[in-house]
Amino acid sequence: MSPLIETVLFVFGLVALGYLAGLTGYLKAEAGEAIAEFAVGVAMPLLLFRTMVNADFHGSAPWPFWGAYFAAAAVTWAAGHLVITRVFGRDARAGVVGGVSSAFSNLVLLGIPFVLGTFGPGGFEVLSLLISVHLPTMIMASIILFEIFGRRDEHVHPLRVIRSFFRKMFSNPLIIGIMAGWVWRIADLPLPALAVRLVDALANIAGPVALFAMGLGLCRFGISGNVRPALALSALKLLLMPAVALGLVWLFGLPPLSAKVAVVAAALPSGVNSYLIATQFGTGQALASNQMTIATACAVVTTAFWLTVVVHVFG
Repeated sequence: MSPLIETVLFVFGLVALGYLAGLTGYLKAEAGEAIAEFAVGVAMPLLLFRTMVNADFHGSAPWPFWGAYFAAAAVTWAAGHLVITRVFGRDARAGVVGGVSSAFSNLVLLGIPFVLGTFGPGGFEVLSLLISVHLPTMIMASIILFEIFGRRDEHVHPLRVIRSFFRKMFSNPLIIGIMAGWVWRIADLPLPALAVRLVDALANIAGPVALFAMGLGLCRFGISGNVRPALALSALKLLLMPAVALGLVWLFGLPPLSAKVAVVAAALPSGVNSYLIATQFGTGQALASNQMTIATACAVVTTAFWLTVVVHVFG
């Protein structure tokens, strides 16, 4: 079996194990939420902290890298919005949910272990550059578009929403882990041996725990109607976005590793953040939930395809 295919099957196999644990009742939904909170609140921040402290980002070309990825996200977001509003006849607010669902990659729970397993620590260092700006950028874009297309609660002032955004960003464990790592790196302080052992112990289990928790979460969300629009958005996320990213990284002349990580990150299915955004603004929750579940199931095949493409194109 090809090492690339084996990596894909290993990553999605852990997701499937979590899903089966929830489906059979072996673990309850509350356990899934607790495991996910541990992964996102403890293990992943320490993994990001360690990466920020130890990584060598020279030659990663962050601006072309960010430009290629977010341009692909913008194209796919616009396509998702148009599909939901023009093809399926939903209102503009549901269109925003369609856009964010088709463009918001699951870079943390799925992307981190996938890139680590496929490209090693060097690939993860490149991915960390994207993670550091991905969540704030995508959530801010969602807030702005919901303000443009109108909210049900017209008494909420935009400045209050912006303040809430910054408060949530700077209390987000992932952002705290990244910022703490950068501060420690700039201070150029050595980590005590005991601290290194503690960080390594938790950071090393972040990937498997996150994948298992993701599977449990998918079992909890399930599929409930809105199948056709969810399928259309999944196709945009898994096919259009990585195709656009592939063209842009080639056009921008990114280094091979950065190019591969950008395309693979674009090819990842949507995560729970699209559902949380829909819930926050009170529209399209079923659409976002269904799209996340369907896209993750289909990504077993499509991610392997794009991984094969980038390895062939960029070596």
